[in-house]
Parts: sequence; C-alpha cells; structure tokens
Amino acid sequence: MASRSRHNRSRRSNAKSSHRTNKPNKRLTLQKPNGSLARRVQDVGPQHFAIVCVDPAKLRSEWMMADFLGNMIIPPTTLEHQLAGYQAAMLRLRNAIRENGIKDVVVVLERTGRFHHAPRAAFRQAGFETRIIHPFATKQFRLPDNPGVKTDPNDLCGMHRASVAGFGLIEPEPDPTHRRLQMLARHRRDLVQKASRLCCQIRDHLHVALPGYAGLFQDLWTHQSALVIPRIAATPQAVLELGADRLRERLQADKLRPQTATIAKVMAWAAETVRLEPDPDTEFHNRVWIDLDDHRQMLRQCVFSLERDIASTLAGTPYVRLLCIPGINVVSAGELGGELGLIRNYAGPNSLTGRCGLYPGRYQSDGTDRTGGIIRSRNRPLRAALMRIADNLANHNRFFRGQAELARSRGEDERKLRIPIAKRFTRLAFALVAGDEPLRHPCCQSPDAVLEKLREFQRQHQTSPEQVLLDLQTAIDQLTPGSHPHEATVLTQVLEQQSRRRRGPTPLGALLPAVLSRLTSGGGMAQQPSQPTKQPANQQESLHSRDVDAGESDQSSGSVAGSALSPRHPESQATRTTRFRAPD
Repeated sequence: MASRSRHNRSRRSNAKSSHRTNKPNKRLTLQKPNGSLARRVQDVGPQHFAIVCVDPAKLRSEWMMADFLGNMIIPPTTLEHQLAGYQAAMLRLRNAIRENGIKDVVVVLERTGRFHHAPRAAFRQAGFETRIIHPFATKQFRLPDNPGVKTDPNDLCGMHRASVAGFGLIEPEPDPTHRRLQMLARHRRDLVQKASRLCCQIRDHLHVALPGYAGLFQDLWTHQSALVIPRIAATPQAVLELGADRLRERLQADKLRPQTATIAKVMAWAAETVRLEPDPDTEFHNRVWIDLDDHRQMLRQCVFSLERDIASTLAGTPYVRLLCIPGINVVSAGELGGELGLIRNYAGPNSLTGRCGLYPGRYQSDGTDRTGGIIRSRNRPLRAALMRIADNLANHNRFFRGQAELARSRGEDERKLRIPIAKRFTRLAFALVAGDEPLRHPCCQSPDAVLEKLREFQRQHQTSPEQVLLDLQTAIDQLTPGSHPHEATVLTQVLEQQSRRRRGPTPLGALLPAVLSRLTSGGGMAQQPSQPTKQPANQQESLHSRDVDAGESDQSSGSVAGSALSPRHPESQATRTTRFRAPD
C-alpha cells in the first residue's frame, strides 16, 4: 500500500509538471553580475590577469596567487596578521606582479565571520581591489577535486576556481548609519535572549526555594512586588512570622504600593506551603536566584538604553516610515533596517526575499518537477527580523490577521502561513522605503502616526526632551511630503489633549509646537488651532499606548527581563493606538 501511495503521488506530480510552463531564462551571462571578470580578462589577456586568494583565520591567513588560467605564481603562503606580515606580503605581491607581467589583479577573501576584515583592510590600503567569496562556493568547488581532504591549500584552489566562475563578489560599502543600526539591534537582541535564559533559571531556583510562589502572579517580571517579597522573607515561615501588616510596611518603605489582594494571596500561599518539607538547599537557591535577578535587572537597563539609541538612529533612515503600518514598531523597523542597509542596493522586493531565502526550493529533471519548502541557505539575521515582523502583522494588523485566519481555516501550518505574509510585506516595505508616496494598501487604511509613535516610544524610555525633539525633527526629513498633513493633524490633537488637562507647562507642550511648525511650514498642511475643538467620542480614545517591540514574547524565547522584556506580545499595544483622521 505504501509503495502504491508513493507511485500515485509521483504520477500526480508528473501530471502537474506537464502543465507547468518554464519561465524563460533572463540571464545574459552565466556569471554573477557582481562577480563577472570576463571583460577585464578580455582586455588584458588571461595570462596577464591574476587572482589572489586569501583564506583568513583569527591570527593568520593562507594566501596564494595564480593567473586566470590557473598557473601558480605564488604558492600557498602564511600571512601573519601583524604589520610586518602585511608589509612582507605586499612587497612579495608587487614583485610577482612586476616579474610576471601582470596587468590586472583582484584579491578574493573568504567570508569567515569577522576574521576577514583585517586582511581585507590591509589589501585595500595597499590599493588592491578586494572581493568576498562565500564559504559555500569554496566548498562546492573543492569537493570534486578533494572530496575527503579539507586543508587550507585545497580551500585556496577551490576559491580560485569559484572566482573564475564569477563567485568572488563585489560588496557595496556599508552605510555608517545603517551599520550602527545593525550593530545596536543585534546587541539588543543578544541581551534579550540572555535575559530570557536568566528568567528561566530564576524560575527554576525560585520554585525550589518557594514552591508555587511564581504561580501567584500573572506576570512575574512586571509585577512591582513579585520579586521584592522573597527578598524580604526568604521562606514561607518567614512570611508568616512577618505578618501582613509588617510586610505591607516593608514594601511601602521600598516606595511600592502593594494591593491588599496581593498581600492576602501571598499570606494564604505561605500558610499552605509551610506544611511542606523545605528543601535542604533552600538558602543556596535563594542566593542564586537573587544574584541572577540582579543580573537580569542590569540587562534590562542595558536593553532600555539600546532601544533609545535604536530609536534615535532609526529616525535618520527612511525605514522610519515603516512605523505607519499598524503592528510594526521602533525595534522591529530598526532590526529590519539594520539588516537590509541602503535600499538602493536592491533591484526590487524579490531581491529582499532572495537574500533571506524566502522562496521555495525546486527539483526538476526531465519530466520530474517538484517544489519543496523554503531553501536553507539564507541570511539568518535578516530572515529572523522579517519573520518576527510577519508574526507581529499576523497577530496585530487587521488585514494580515484576516489573511492568517483564512489560512488557518484551510488547515495550513502555523509556521507556513507566515511566509506569504512576509513576502507581501517585503513588497510593501520596498515601495514605502524606496518610494516618495504614502502607502496605499488595505493593511494601512488607518495608518499610525510615525512621529507620535516615535515620541511615545521615547517617552516610555525616559529620553531627554532635547533628544526627543532632535529625533522628531530628523524623522520629518525622512517622511514623504504626502504624509505631513496626517502627521500634523495627529500631533495637533495630542497637543490639544495636553492643553485641556491644565497641568501647567510640560515637556510635550514645548516639543510639539516646534515639530508642528516644521510640518506646517510648507503650506497646505494642517494648522495648529488656537483653541481646542470638540471631537467626536470615537476620537477621544487614549493616544498613548504601550510601545515596545516584538521578540520579547514568552512564546519564542521564554520570559524576559523587565517591562520592555515582558512575556506579553510587545507590539499588541502598539496596534491598539487610535487610528486618526483629519476632522471634517
């Protein structure tokens, strides 16, 4: 039966492939566009064109030089990553160029984390053109000649063959702003993951010392008293001896406001748990979880500081426009912008998904034509950032949530339905970032205000008013002119709400007039009214919502530290921000 089933599936696959029309091949050359050497080789001749291959490591590299035809000029040699080693290598390279009549030369380095940066900088400083080759290409060109022997000389030979085939690619220079954004976002993501692991360890040790205590609170990490009470009374017996009144006084002395229900719940838990036999290592586990919690709080402060820097850096890039899409926030946009870099380096949205490997694999041979899952080769950080955004949109954007529900009704896998959302989002993101018009799409029928979302994010992170004003003014330069009326209308409404409270001058009242003046200076924009106008009830919702980013959810990485690392889905509150429209 199993054999017959496989045979039937094969027949259906072949029948389906018989109706599939192959797309015409648009490639005009077999080599990669950024790796082609054909024209330069034709100009000087293959015997006068040389390729220098460098296999970098941490402390030293192996390098060799051969002409385009594969004739060895300099055999594999060790290059020490020191000034004397670089100088000796450049001298030997120049002598070989002069003695062998080489008229053109390129230096190809294998990408090895960050180890290739130092030799690449040295060859660039010496005036040589450098290119990067992926280790996957080196491996594929090494295996046919040396299938079971992996050595540095064999890798260099594979690199030479791959470079001749056009796999030594020219990489564009990274933009300093996007590079800074990438480093900040990656560092933050690393700290968030470390905080998640700490939270899991804290729960384990806390459960041994105080069984069942963590289950008293819906959110152990954001509750103001949850982790303070065990520091005051380390055992259930100590809680009972302290009593409810004294426990409340101790918490109030720490400038906390404990609720009566919380105190009663803790006392009831202690009265029940004290009957159990305590663990003999309770004192040790208490010490461990307290030390880990101190580390978690330190990471929380570091994450908050990084998020402030990410918001300030994002404001100077066109990726800040992504904030107009409900479900996308500062950190999500910052991660994607840092990984993508300059948008002009991409020919279209398919280049974005191609780089992160979000397209299906295919196997075709004669009459057999099968399509598989998404390919495994990809830019891992870029795919992760894009899939996190797809997860946010599937849960917190009305349009994409409807698409996800429709896919679930068809019985599709929860992971699979994120891929078409990510694919569709790349087309929207490319049009929004590379274009000069506001986004017109069902997912953005009621767009969020970019400046208000950015300002609220900075307010929650206690950014100085001067820095907030600078970030808002920088973000205005990145917005499209067509979005200025909407932004001015929203900021005017926020300023009106602040003025109706009559609490005296506030930093917000000092910031928004300056921002409004820039938005309205071009004419035709929404003007700031002299007196507050009465709004309909449906427009009097709260303008401020909690605005922290995805990636801090318990579903993907466990509980995380602090309110910014809350297990609740962080961007859920951002999508509940009021959708504004200009008053009639």
